Amino acid sequence: MRILYNSKDLRYKRPFGTLTPSSACEIFIEIPVSIRTCKVSLVLMRESGEEYASFRMEKISCAGDYERYGTVFSIPREGLYFYCFRITTEKEAFTLYRQGFDQTNMEAGELWQLSCIPPGFAPPEEYAGSVMYQIFPDRFHRKGTCSVKGKLEPFWMHRELSEVPCHKPDEKGEVCNCDFYGGNLAGIEEKLDYLKKLGVKVIYLNPIFKAWSNHRYDTADYKVIDELLGTERDFSRLCKSAHKRGMKIILDGVFSHTGSNSRYFDEKDLFGSGAYHHPDSPYRSWFDFQDYPHTYTSWWGIKTLPCVREMDEGFLDYIIDGEDSVVAHWIKAGADGFRLDVADELPDAFILRLRRRLKELKPDALLIGEVWEDASNKCSYGQRRRYFTDGELDSVMNYPFRTAILNFVTGHDTGEGFRNTVMDLAENYPPRVVLNLMNMLSTHDTPRILSALSPAPVPENKDDRAGFMMSESDLEIATQRLTCALALQFALPGMPCIYYGDELGTQGLEDPFCRGYFDWSRTDMNPIFELVSAFASVRNRESALRFGTISVFCPAPSVLVLERSLEALRIRTTVNVSDTAYICEREGELLLSEKIEINDETFCIKPFGFVMEKS
Repeated sequence: MRILYNSKDLRYKRPFGTLTPSSACEIFIEIPVSIRTCKVSLVLMRESGEEYASFRMEKISCAGDYERYGTVFSIPREGLYFYCFRITTEKEAFTLYRQGFDQTNMEAGELWQLSCIPPGFAPPEEYAGSVMYQIFPDRFHRKGTCSVKGKLEPFWMHRELSEVPCHKPDEKGEVCNCDFYGGNLAGIEEKLDYLKKLGVKVIYLNPIFKAWSNHRYDTADYKVIDELLGTERDFSRLCKSAHKRGMKIILDGVFSHTGSNSRYFDEKDLFGSGAYHHPDSPYRSWFDFQDYPHTYTSWWGIKTLPCVREMDEGFLDYIIDGEDSVVAHWIKAGADGFRLDVADELPDAFILRLRRRLKELKPDALLIGEVWEDASNKCSYGQRRRYFTDGELDSVMNYPFRTAILNFVTGHDTGEGFRNTVMDLAENYPPRVVLNLMNMLSTHDTPRILSALSPAPVPENKDDRAGFMMSESDLEIATQRLTCALALQFALPGMPCIYYGDELGTQGLEDPFCRGYFDWSRTDMNPIFELVSAFASVRNRESALRFGTISVFCPAPSVLVLERSLEALRIRTTVNVSDTAYICEREGELLLSEKIEINDETFCIKPFGFVMEKS
């Protein structure tokens, strides 16, 4: 008989998930009578492995074959903690660890995690559960033309919007990313009604500041809109138009590095006061030169992306603290928050300082971090990150959920992996962060979701991958899988984020092929658009989908049940990706479904079908 403890079950731990300083936490454990227990202690440890405290657990009851022990304790200060149990019997003493999702094991396994977060840490509620839409600005929509005066050169424009993004190296063997299609801010504004029809509440824009490349992650001037996108006036008008429609605008903040071809570094001496050519430059202290000026620290060794010293006082003043700092400038211009590029490479102190200034300027602003793993216990560059224990980020890009969805709908997981991932993050993240998670199926850094779901092998040659399109039969399978992926995405807590064009079934493999121009000819009577719009409509209408807690069940292989609960409301989503029909009881009002048969008291969900119901 096993010793019973499951940190995700309120029978054993209350409250579920994170704590705040001095708040009470109750933990219970059930031990077989046959073990003849004499003493039980809960041992709390710091992340270093050093013991922090030990709490004696008292015997509460004895029922049948098990004795129940419990303790109530609190943690006085914020931080990331871990715990296990020490059990002494009449014959021996041993340590009890976590094994797997909800099992225990003697003397071997993992520690349980327990985060204590700041009491005042409260990500903005108005974003919770909202439908988000990511736009790569050059590739969405063009209205009119923008002046190219001042645009960094060289650059060239595609003649046809249907052309595949350029991936070939130039004569020097470098891939320059200097091909453009002409999408602009005025074009985004013109399509706001399209986005409203889709159900979008939050728009996230990839970088819009002056830069040389089409992706604009090589910032040339943080306070100037790139010429091909328009002007600051265009940006403010976009924000005002979005706000009138109840939408928010989130900008991409690229603060770990600049471009080498920038006002600040200025390797080509175009601006006249950059650090590369001028030792007395006001930006000289921003950069880490080992052998001035030719040897310097750059992002992942890419010489066109010199890293900055984020805690340099001059940089901090320019980006965060100054009266017209970059953060202040764009919030005053109409932005509603920032997504921090490569948050793992920004010091915790920098993120916290930025958050505090952001909230001073706009208390309901949103701060999202690009983190690819579990952000609650992430280590980067030898440091444990404090995104939540210091109250730094309102949200993160939720790549773990994306991986879990893809694995499940493609048959690499029968459901337990999905359940484990979702419930682990729900436990490890602060509750309000969970509701604000950026849940995407694809981004500018990944293959488009439809292509990622293709059963066909990916061509090995990059030239072949450039224009790769699925066969009709493969497309049918990928679309079936996409239907189930969307059902899961829109049933999960957080903000379901649509990467521009995914709502039309756009195909495209890795960068840059996932960054093609939006095909506006495909918007009429598009079945995927109609499905996404239906999901978004239910999402915006049902409070339980926006604010409810999450439970995940695996009632059968390749069948998942996601249950969202808010007070007396419950929304249950059942997804079947097995090769046989699954029958479940009808429990309430039918909200959405695909591939089901409705009987008097049951639903018969066919392979790659789903049902979403409210009770």
